Amino acid sequence: MVRPIADLAGHPDIAELRARYDQVAETPAARITDGVLVLAGLYLALSPWVVGFTPFEGNLSVNNFICGIAVAVLAGGFAVAYGRTHGLAWLPVAIGLWTIFAPFVVQRGYASGGAIASNVVIGIVTIGLGLVAMRPGMMAGRR
Repeated sequence: MVRPIADLAGHPDIAELRARYDQVAETPAARITDGVLVLAGLYLALSPWVVGFTPFEGNLSVNNFICGIAVAVLAGGFAVAYGRTHGLAWLPVAIGLWTIFAPFVVQRGYASGGAIASNVVIGIVTIGLGLVAMRPGMMAGRR
């Protein structure tokens, strides 16, 4: 009878794969991407006060704050331990898509022009950086 492995974290193949992920994530391009993604997340979190959202856009302000903090924390995780967080690399892309559509969904189309423009631009930036952040995970499997 085959005994099941209770702890896969200690398996040699898993350790080797994590080491490869971390090696690929240590490149200068990956570090720059992670840093800029942290800054994009912080901007998204602070954008209601930077752009000056109107008082009736409170729900959008809360949405941007939560999404921005999530992007910044994810990017920080990618920078520190990509081998353990690479499976979440698609989340900044999803949050970027949500950021683009949030003014129309959360505010039901009654958002100010500055709020819409800010969300669309930072959403596109977050999508682009998220796609670049996914690249080390795809490249780690190649030799």
